[in-house]
Amino acid sequence: MTAGRAGRAGFLVAMAAALATVTACGGPGGDPSPSSSQGAPKARDGAVARTDAISALRVAQKETGGAESARIEGTMELGAAMSMKQSGVLGWGDGVTGEMEIVYTGGSMGEALKQSGGDGTVLARYFKEEYYANMGDGFAANAGGKHWIRYAYADLAEMGGASGEVMADQIQNGTPQQGVNALLAAGDVVEVGKEDVRGVATTHYSGTVDVTELATTNSDLGEDELAALRKQLSQSGVETETVDIWVDENNLLVKKVERADTANGEMNSTVYYSDYGTEVAAQRPAADDTIDFRTLLKQQQGAAS
Repeated sequence: MTAGRAGRAGFLVAMAAALATVTACGGPGGDPSPSSSQGAPKARDGAVARTDAISALRVAQKETGGAESARIEGTMELGAAMSMKQSGVLGWGDGVTGEMEIVYTGGSMGEALKQSGGDGTVLARYFKEEYYANMGDGFAANAGGKHWIRYAYADLAEMGGASGEVMADQIQNGTPQQGVNALLAAGDVVEVGKEDVRGVATTHYSGTVDVTELATTNSDLGEDELAALRKQLSQSGVETETVDIWVDENNLLVKKVERADTANGEMNSTVYYSDYGTEVAAQRPAADDTIDFRTLLKQQQGAAS
């Protein structure tokens, strides 16, 4: 494999890693539908029930955002593009930071990774202005011995075109409370009931976000929050999204399930959050084991010409 081909494969796979980790923070995974153990939402007056749910979600938004870090575990399916699972620790006190292991279990992205010499696993490390993706020994054998690709978010936005800008924006703004924000924007948010999630007592909330109605008075988000959510969903080709979250007695997000039709196919995702406030540790890879996104792109362009 030439350096140009290695760069092309590495570019595609690392992009997939970026998208996967974003959904880890914001929420995708593998439960195709929320738990039905509680049946339909409680039969209460609609306005009263929604007001109560909004009040509880406001507290969850504040407490989850203020925790600033958590252990994250999730799965995701996105049309024919990918199926994956991921785990790690992320912080969001001053930009998204931390480390995630992402394992591609199927789809075209997984195949691209294997074609680049990998085994389907990517280790990603996140920092305020950049992130790194370890592509494995197979990639390194065709990339001058370098295992890591460095992506500066500014470079993604500048050189990756519209898709690069979307991914950079989603990573930098992908925090657990985004799931709570989505429900606050939903006009039909309800409390489903009390449920156990991995042995933790939680309250289950559900709602549907319609991008075309995000500017209406049904939303309980501020203008800036609404604009950010509308941009994120629209960039992904999402018109409606169903969101379910489970919140514990400390008002912390424990589980989130999302389902939507996107520009890349149907998305089903589940993420679990635990160990809030845990220490976040991520070190930048050694410079001599890292190749920059810009360099890879130049190699690819040079090989093509």
